[in-house]
Amino acid sequence: MAENESRVTEINIGQEMQTSFLDYAMSVIVSRALPDVRDGLKPVHRRILFAMSALGMTPDKPYRKSARIVGDVIGKYHPHGDSAVYETMVRMAQDFSYRYMLVDGHGNFGSVDGDAAAAMRYTEAKMAKISMEMVRDINKDTIDYQDNYDGNEKEPVVLPAKFPNLLINGAAGIAVGMATNIPPHQLGEVIDGVLALSHNPDITVPELMEYIPGPDFPTGASILGRSGIKKAYQTGRGSIMIRANAYIDEKSNGKQSIIVNELPYQVNKARLIEKIAELVRDKKIEGITDLRDESDRNGMRIVIEVRKDTNANVLLNNLYKQTALQTSFGINMLALVDGRPKVLNLKECLYHYLEHQKEVIKRRTAFELRKAEARAHILEGLRVALDYLDEVIELIRSSQTTEIARNGLIERFSLSHEQAQAILDMRLQRLTGLERDKIEQEYKDLVDRIKELKEILASEERVLDIIREELTGLKAQFNDERRTIITAGDNQIEDEDLIPRQNVVITISHHGYLKRMPIDTYRSQRRGGKGVQGMGTNDDDFVEHLFTTSSHATILFFTNKGKVYRLKGYEIPELKRTAKGIPIINLLQIDKDEEISTVIPVEQYAEDAYLFFLTKQGIAKRTPLSAFANIRKGGLFAVNVKENDELHGVRLTTGDDSLIIGTKHGMAIHFNESNVRFMGRTATGVKAISLESEDEVVGMDIASNSKDVLMVTNKGYGKRTPVEEFKIQNRGGKGLKACNLTERNGDLVSMRCISEDHDIMVMTIHGVLIRINTQEISCLGRYAQGVKLIRLSEGEEVSTVAPVDTPEEEDEVDKDSTESDTTDSVAADDVDENNVPEE
Repeated sequence: MAENESRVTEINIGQEMQTSFLDYAMSVIVSRALPDVRDGLKPVHRRILFAMSALGMTPDKPYRKSARIVGDVIGKYHPHGDSAVYETMVRMAQDFSYRYMLVDGHGNFGSVDGDAAAAMRYTEAKMAKISMEMVRDINKDTIDYQDNYDGNEKEPVVLPAKFPNLLINGAAGIAVGMATNIPPHQLGEVIDGVLALSHNPDITVPELMEYIPGPDFPTGASILGRSGIKKAYQTGRGSIMIRANAYIDEKSNGKQSIIVNELPYQVNKARLIEKIAELVRDKKIEGITDLRDESDRNGMRIVIEVRKDTNANVLLNNLYKQTALQTSFGINMLALVDGRPKVLNLKECLYHYLEHQKEVIKRRTAFELRKAEARAHILEGLRVALDYLDEVIELIRSSQTTEIARNGLIERFSLSHEQAQAILDMRLQRLTGLERDKIEQEYKDLVDRIKELKEILASEERVLDIIREELTGLKAQFNDERRTIITAGDNQIEDEDLIPRQNVVITISHHGYLKRMPIDTYRSQRRGGKGVQGMGTNDDDFVEHLFTTSSHATILFFTNKGKVYRLKGYEIPELKRTAKGIPIINLLQIDKDEEISTVIPVEQYAEDAYLFFLTKQGIAKRTPLSAFANIRKGGLFAVNVKENDELHGVRLTTGDDSLIIGTKHGMAIHFNESNVRFMGRTATGVKAISLESEDEVVGMDIASNSKDVLMVTNKGYGKRTPVEEFKIQNRGGKGLKACNLTERNGDLVSMRCISEDHDIMVMTIHGVLIRINTQEISCLGRYAQGVKLIRLSEGEEVSTVAPVDTPEEEDEVDKDSTESDTTDSVAADDVDENNVPEE
């Protein structure tokens, strides 16, 4: 009992766990998971190539069974399972895994669909041509060897690696507490980078990127943007976005197909197709009618048939965002440097490889020098023997044994043991005159060679010249075209990329209900028709704002209190024509007492663009559009509005425009916007028009000679009047009479400038809408009352008028709603001239 107790040693379990785990972690890091910066290989890759080289499985020899290679590797060098070795060898033979395959496989070595390779007893392999460069000069003392796991064999610590394999083929591995993920690169570009570094040791990473622009994946595809590449090359860590290469094929019948011919690196094609099918089944992606894989030995081809009414570009963007057609690749350039893991930038990777090649060239040169000097030493002895041939022959003939003869030669001619033995081994044919000349020439060549080798060892520049020459020759032999395209575009797909760009109608009711509809929801009708229901409203609500824009435009919402908010067009919900809409307070953080007065769609914030503000009391202000480029979610003050006033409208101007302003009582003023100076966001403004009692501004628009002024009254009458009839005045006056208003046609509710290529939308307080082409509206003078545009029911009034662009192909006219009324127009002769103010 006492004897057994004496064998028990008490230890601290915490300390033991720490020590044991650290030993395990370092074993995984150094001996399994991380590549060496010099040859870019993990131990298992290095052992596979070394075993194949030792077995003579060179490219000029027949294929040998993979099982033979695996058996030799695990039997001599790699103390792990055979499946791990075989799977590694399989990857080294896959053209979609390695940029430059190191193993030439024969048989089924798997596919990009994720199919496993055939069992190693069925497949065959040998070294690829380029892998011979990894072991070239390995027998010239260029590298160190170490004992294998059982001490019975020797294996290389590192391979000579005549090309920078770490970057060219990349590496991926997960160790304990760290991981590496180095992308592959194009051979010629990396070699150019090494050559540039050899000429200029102070070269910077941005300068190296002129030679090595980015990774080059075996499966091609595209890298989006250069920022991730630049960060990875400068710091050793970064992320890049890889996108599949696809194009849209349009057939003669107008149907489109998306053709994918290159996938991002390490994307499983079969799983990708399954994912797309799953999204279609779950209706997360719509518009795909067929999906098939037409890939063959000639290349990859995934065909996605697109429904006729679907935008193929938008569908493709959806696929990029929701599937592996676009993936990120996290770069982590971690490798072993002097046996220790280190994160390296691009220059450091090339530097350590170049230093390794210097060592290889120096060791090879020293090895060749030793060989040359040993041979020269032998030739010197042979030359002595030839000079004293008769005496040498006599000495050998008189000697009883070889040892006596050798000792005699050493003593008589002051030769070394090796020289004396070489003389004894020399054939009689070497005594001929021709052979003597060959010995002399060989000796002379060796003397020159020894001199050259010594000069190489004494000169760093000579060593670099040899490296440059060898790398240039290797580039000429193995260089190919870059496969991965590097684009300058952004690597993010924004939501708006997934939304079709289309013209839309946006309506806002008096009580703040907002919605978006496609512009082709409404057919063009003739004036005098009944219209169609454009928006469902409550009894006490009516449509107050209606405008057309793009689904991708930025929509600026200006309120009666002078604040501005913004939304993207696609952020406004798209609803049916008769739908009520969504409360605007659900989309904008407006106050309870705020109402939307004007909405401006903006495509871009140009430096020469301005916003012209006008209140109901005729106060105007002009501010650069760029002042509104950054609007907070809670809004921004755009204009200072007085207590008894409200913001009526806002127009986007160029700085050289003229504006026309109309009032409820039918007055109008036309002046240049330059009459109103630039002001800041919070300024109040200056007087644009002088108003009579109980009058207010009802319209404002940008005027030009190519436009007419459209005026619509609350009782459904309207007319067009040429802009020329409104002469340009100075701001602040009362203006001119624009329309003869009576009890019959009511008060003016809208004044807009329009062109003949516009339609107009007229909407009533109860949501009835009619779309009329402007050519259907009579062009009359300033003193005319106008013609009836829409038949109104009792208690109905016009609330809003908005111009829209005429479609290229006008929809079929609604013949049931084309009743016209030409008897409602009032000739200018009927106007009471006494009611016309003096100009």
